Amino acid sequence: MTDLKKAKSDPKALFWEELDDVTAGMLGVENAQHAGLQPMSHHADPEHGRLWFVSRRDADIVKEIGSGAPARYVVIAKDHDFHASVVGSIRERRDEAVLDDLWNPVVASWFEEGRDDPSLVMLEMALREADVWASTDSSTLFAWEIAKANLTGDDPDVGVRTKIAFA
Repeated sequence: MTDLKKAKSDPKALFWEELDDVTAGMLGVENAQHAGLQPMSHHADPEHGRLWFVSRRDADIVKEIGSGAPARYVVIAKDHDFHASVVGSIRERRDEAVLDDLWNPVVASWFEEGRDDPSLVMLEMALREADVWASTDSSTLFAWEIAKANLTGDDPDVGVRTKIAFA
């Protein structure tokens, strides 16, 4: 359940907490010629304001990134009470310490030669800003707010939308 109070008081902390619970999102390069958004698992690095991804060198998105590009990553929490669209710059960068942290049997299954597979590419996304929507997952509260809005003419209060600056 998303913490709506934290969404108002400390949205950046909420953002990183929610990313810990989300296993994947949709990553894309802005103005890409061939690769659209594609599902990717992320590794969050809140201390440095970065997301890391592992891909294959022959993936369309890696080709679109080239020596670096503006990118967007979109995540939705499993309970659909948190949504974020994050923009920043993405580039290829290998970091052995980060690879140690994110290496697991799922990642290994994509690379026949393991960590030393020549097709393995690490992508580092330096975050610039995020649009975040946090909403209640309570159907009772949601119904109350909708009914109240219909009676009063006011907008229903079912969540928070905010913008986060990382850099």
